[in-house]
This record gives sequence, C-alpha cells and structure tokens, in this order.
Amino acid sequence: MKLGIVGLPNVGKSTLFNAITSAGADSANYPFCTIEPNIGVVEVPDKRLNFLTKMSNSGKTVPAVIEFFDIAGLVKGASKGEGLGNKFLSHIREVEAVVHVVRCFEDENVIHVETTVDPKRDIEIIELELVLADLEVMSKRLDKLSKMVKNDKSLQAEFELVQKIVQGLENEKQARYLSYTDEEQKLLKTFNLITSKPVLYVANVDESYLSDPSGNKYVDIVKEYASRDNSEVIVICGKIEEEISVLDEDEKKEFLEEMGLKESGLDKLIRASYRLLGLISFFTTGPMESKAWTIVKGTKAPQAAGKIHSDMERGFIRAEVTKYDDVVKLGSMHAAKEKGLMRLEGKDYVMEDGDIVLFRFNV
Repeated sequence: MKLGIVGLPNVGKSTLFNAITSAGADSANYPFCTIEPNIGVVEVPDKRLNFLTKMSNSGKTVPAVIEFFDIAGLVKGASKGEGLGNKFLSHIREVEAVVHVVRCFEDENVIHVETTVDPKRDIEIIELELVLADLEVMSKRLDKLSKMVKNDKSLQAEFELVQKIVQGLENEKQARYLSYTDEEQKLLKTFNLITSKPVLYVANVDESYLSDPSGNKYVDIVKEYASRDNSEVIVICGKIEEEISVLDEDEKKEFLEEMGLKESGLDKLIRASYRLLGLISFFTTGPMESKAWTIVKGTKAPQAAGKIHSDMERGFIRAEVTKYDDVVKLGSMHAAKEKGLMRLEGKDYVMEDGDIVLFRFNV
C-alpha cells in the first residue's frame, strides 16, 4: 500500500512523516525544505500477529507494511510551475490514496505560507492545483483522441469518458466526485488521475486539543469539508507523534495513558487507511515464520494465495481456514482443528479479516 502525504508548506507533513517512519525527513520552518519525496516503509502494528508468533514459536515475524511518500509542499500555482510545480505532482500519481494534512493549530513561530490559518482555504488551494494538473493531462489526451476516434471507433468509449472528465475538471470538480458506469470505472483506473484517488484528511492540532478536539474550530471546518463525499478525518498532533516515535513500547503505552489517549496517531492513520482502501489482513503461521498479508476485501482464496506466490494461485486446490478468534479462544491451531473449527474452502471462498490459512496447491 502506497500513501502520499500532501499539504501546504508548514502544515506538519514532514513532522508527521518523521514520526510515523522515524526516517529523519528534513523538517524546517520554511517552504520546500523537502526537495525529493521521502519514502518511508512502516510496519503495520497487529497484536494478532504477535499472538501467532508466540503460539507457533515462529523464528520470524513479518508484519504487513505501508509505504508513505512525503511529497513536497504544494502552493498556489503549483500546476503552472510555482514553487516546485509539476515535479511533485508526478509523485502523487504513484500512490493509491492521498493523506491530506491540514493545519489546525496557531503558532506564531511557525510561518504559514498564506500568512493565516484557514483550513478550508488551504484544502481548496491544494485540491485546485490537483484538478488543474489532471486537466492539463486529460486535455492533451482529449485532443489526441478526437483525431484518432474518427478512424478508430473502438476508442469511442474512452473518448466520451475523457470528455466527461475534462468537463468536470473545467468546472473545478475532482474526478472522484463524478459518477461512472462499471466499464468507465475500469477505464478510469488506467488514467491514474490524482483527483480520482481516495482522500484521508489529517487535522494536525496542538497538544491541548489532542484528547478532546471538539472545541477546535479548525477541526470542525475540516470535518464539514470532508463530509461532502463522506471522507474520513482523523485528528493527530504531529509534535506528540514525533515524541512517541523514539519511545519503546512500554514507554509509549505509559505516555499515551498520561495523555488520555487509547492509541497513537500512527495507529489511527493506519486503521483509517485500511478502511479507506477496503483492505483486510490474513495470516500464515508456522515454526519458520508468522506473516500478515494484505488483500482487498472481497478477494477469493486463489487470488489471496497468489499474494504469496503465483504458483499457489495457478495450482490452487483448497484453503484450510481457521478463524483467529477461535484459535485465541482454544489456545492453538491443533485444538481448533480437533473442535472441527478448521474448514476446507474452495475456489469461491471469499477471504475474511483474521483468517489463518494454509493453502494446498499442485503445479
């Protein structure tokens, strides 16, 4: 899973990136200190995997991972080359979803590129730049298709879809806000438009509003804006996350309890990202390793097996599936099997979150 962190300069993007990846991305009080998109790989915390490792006495634990791309601060006019311009917009096209960090704190020591704190304006600046970047790409595509479709009617469907998208973008409407048929959806994915990607808004607050953000007027503005397409908003404090990132597990737990928090911002961000992209995890476990695998909700057993190895999908015979909750309740895979709770599933089985699986195959 690849997520791109975007936002105006000095909203807390690089601070957040430092915190969630401990990668030491540059973070300074001036625009464009992030020259290239920093990429950090983050392990997905999952207590279920820890239990399975202990149960199987596994030699290795392999969690699922997320790649975060910290993309340099966009500014008004970026699509026309202002700031660092299109150089960074191209990096956003590589990700599966956009994490939009919005400044929801006041601090006279941290310069705002637009001089004042205004979440709605900040969001609209970024989103307009993304619309204009997509419009430039799709307008060129439309010009090319308008000539080709005259001699090749098989391009008619693509031509009409591009026309619709260009019209929407010209009206400052993001591609994800338009309605599509199933066939159009398939074609849309091949365009890799920035504005077609799902968005998760991250309201970056100061410490005083972290445990109870209800009194923060800026967070309310972000939530109201996000409600237009039911996008999710999570509230974090980048500075606190940075402090937590250098603590060990026991210190982190104690710190969060003192702050009145149940989980870190990273945990919230990861869970929200899974929901946003409709992802679930299944597990394989044994003496060698216990491993978490990430798949899209609705994936069938053979395709899930293919995540492990293409031969397993090609030669799929069956899946031996045990539910995690059953294993925890009974203490072991063997006990669950003795109770008849290990099921044999075929090619049409739809995987569920928390499935512990052994795939049988023959190539």
